[in-house]
Amino acid sequence: MEDMANRLAAETSPYLLQHADNPVDWWPWCREAFEEARRRDVPVLLSVGYASCHWCHVMARESFEDEETAAYLNAHFVAVKVDREERPDVDSVYMDAVQAATGQGGWPMTVFLTADGEPFYFGTYFPPEPRHGMPSFRQLLEGVHAAWTERRGEVTGVAARITAELAGREVPYDAPHPPGAEELAAAVAGLDREYDEAHGGFGGAPKFPPAMVLEFLLRHHARTGSARALRMAEHTCEAMARGGIYDQLGGGFARYAVDATWTVPHFEKMLYDNALLLRVYTHLWRATGSALAGRVARETADFMLRELRTAEGGFASALDADSEDAAGRHAEGAYYVWTPAQLREALGEADARVAADVFGVTEEGTFEGGASVLRLRGDEAPAGLRARLARARAARPRPERDDKVIAAWNGLAIAALAETGACLDRPDLVEAASGAASLLVRVHLTEEPGGGGARLARTSRDGVPGPSAGVLEDYGDVAEGFLTLYAVTGETGWLDRAGALLETVLTRFARPDGALYDTADDAERLIRRPQDPTDGATPAGWTAAAGALLSYAAYTGSPRHREAAERALGIVTALGARAPRFTGWGLAVAEAALDGPREVAVVGPEGDAGRRALHLAALRATAPGAVVAVAEPGAPGVPALLRDRPLRDGRAAAYVCRRFVCEAPVTDPAALTARLGRE
Repeated sequence: MEDMANRLAAETSPYLLQHADNPVDWWPWCREAFEEARRRDVPVLLSVGYASCHWCHVMARESFEDEETAAYLNAHFVAVKVDREERPDVDSVYMDAVQAATGQGGWPMTVFLTADGEPFYFGTYFPPEPRHGMPSFRQLLEGVHAAWTERRGEVTGVAARITAELAGREVPYDAPHPPGAEELAAAVAGLDREYDEAHGGFGGAPKFPPAMVLEFLLRHHARTGSARALRMAEHTCEAMARGGIYDQLGGGFARYAVDATWTVPHFEKMLYDNALLLRVYTHLWRATGSALAGRVARETADFMLRELRTAEGGFASALDADSEDAAGRHAEGAYYVWTPAQLREALGEADARVAADVFGVTEEGTFEGGASVLRLRGDEAPAGLRARLARARAARPRPERDDKVIAAWNGLAIAALAETGACLDRPDLVEAASGAASLLVRVHLTEEPGGGGARLARTSRDGVPGPSAGVLEDYGDVAEGFLTLYAVTGETGWLDRAGALLETVLTRFARPDGALYDTADDAERLIRRPQDPTDGATPAGWTAAAGALLSYAAYTGSPRHREAAERALGIVTALGARAPRFTGWGLAVAEAALDGPREVAVVGPEGDAGRRALHLAALRATAPGAVVAVAEPGAPGVPALLRDRPLRDGRAAAYVCRRFVCEAPVTDPAALTARLGRE
């Protein structure tokens, strides 16, 4: 067992480390594991999950920690553990197989492979005993072992057919065009048909926070004035902010609601959800002045800094859904839910009645065991009451934190914190964004030999880079974060680093026809090179790269980057018509492309009040995807957008351009705001 423990103990992934002491003889994903399967002539059991996954924990306790089950598994299989957040390429390839075979997917993902990595049997969670027509995990192992030993030809034939089918799944791409006004209006109409008028959001239960769709709707409203687009965004944001999916005491959003009313969440808190939603609520505040949106943005940013920021300045991946309850049992949501008795204990009788009314805590409860998830009903809760409840909650056992730093998700956090800090006058948030970006440069980023490009490590932990290469979403999201940080700070190094990452996108990830792959051309070869243009829980690498390419072109005037962005956006034309819910970020980028995007060059002396006012007005403007650059006149090393931009009558000035065709400069912030409105 010592060899087994040491094998996972050397990994940087907290998820793999959670399994280092299992009696299962786990291997990490590596060539040696498959060589061992070939030597022993046994199949590979591939188990994929992540550290904050509730059902991953359940299956671990029920099966992977069971001595008898582990002994059987070790005797007849080579067991491989993968953190899906560390290796999204492995997860993507085999999840495609699971979904094609079963019609559904999820984690933990359980796949049986040949020694060549070819899948032949699939599933997700398996219980320790037969349940609801599902075999037990032990029965599954016995059945697969019997098939492998008694019907080998049938098994390998299935594996070969599945692998051939997966390998042939390339995105067809025939000179597409980016979405125009007609296609974007049709996408809004498609979303309208799926909109939940009663509760906000789209579709029924379970209901996920549609951050990227909301961003598209806000941009569409900014460009067209569509009242319906704004209404869907406002209503959904308010419903989520008042629901149980939002932490009414500590700020921040849970992964999703199990119901259609946003009442009961799946309690894990992911960095990517909170980064994306932070940006949405900031943009809603920017568009409407909503006090609720501003409060939620500030509280979500504070949650990220307080609970997800690492000692090195980056942001941890997630908080677990589970923690110990009052009886010492590991239970989902135990940290967050309340009974009337717990309110009385924390607040006393009179204030407990107020809190129960404000937060919807009842004797029946909305969650398990008569507990309630806090929701905001009616007016805001008294600040002192919230603070007292938060202090009482802080004494409970806290959920575990997955403290690995993922490049892509930190890129999303950098963009959100930098924008929110600028818009809401929170320099501490801009400082935190700069700190996370500096960590990525210091730990994750290396320059390509010969210059021009840069490479990213996917993860780090405790300031040490992980073993996995960055995928397309890492390059797109980190470039987006660096570009946003440049807009806010004016420090040209961030623009240059974004350019280096995008050079790698164009040379390592792109096909000549404009299609993009999720892995670089020199990445580890799997049974298929993954390629997924749909936006899921986060922007697809494809659409994230398109957005960053578009912004970079607006700063530099590079036709190469503009053309690459427009070619990549062609996929959104097809996807937006069929499934607008699953291409929200792509549609948001298309809105920016159709609007220009507007380019704003602000020039003035460092520290000048007029320059600061113009810069803030530009950052607070709602023009979709507008890029903002600020510098002293004639400053060296600035991008093309800032060159040859003099002061006006000795005063700081702002130039508004589209594709470098500029209007006369303005010196009044109100005039700049008007110029950046709808035309």
